[in-house]
Amino acid sequence: QVQLAESGGGLVETGGSLRLSCSVSGPDFNVYNMDWFRQAPGKEREWVAGITFTGRYTNYAPFARGRFTISRDHANRTVYLQMNSLQPEDTAVYYCNAGRTYDKPAGDYWGQGTQVTVSS
Repeated sequence: QVQLAESGGGLVETGGSLRLSCSVSGPDFNVYNMDWFRQAPGKEREWVAGITFTGRYTNYAPFARGRFTISRDHANRTVYLQMNSLQPEDTAVYYCNAGRTYDKPAGDYWGQGTQVTVSS
């Protein structure tokens, strides 16, 4: 059973940066594509960024491209989301997800989420 635990959220001013971490326990970390999603109050959960199981390919939602960077550390079984130039509209709970494939909007495994709040 794969378990995900996010950390690194917090309160930051507009223009600031945060790095989120997702620690992965359980078998087969290296076979899972990993993604970040977010959910703002009153809105649906949306996809933010993804990285393939090899770490070779990444992809970003338009709002994240150029500001956010997803990466993974196989040795430490951790996925990161570096977020720069944060804006108030980035305020949301950020979730780590494992196992997304081309034919599924999300994988089967979710973390509990970490709150990111950007003050104006």
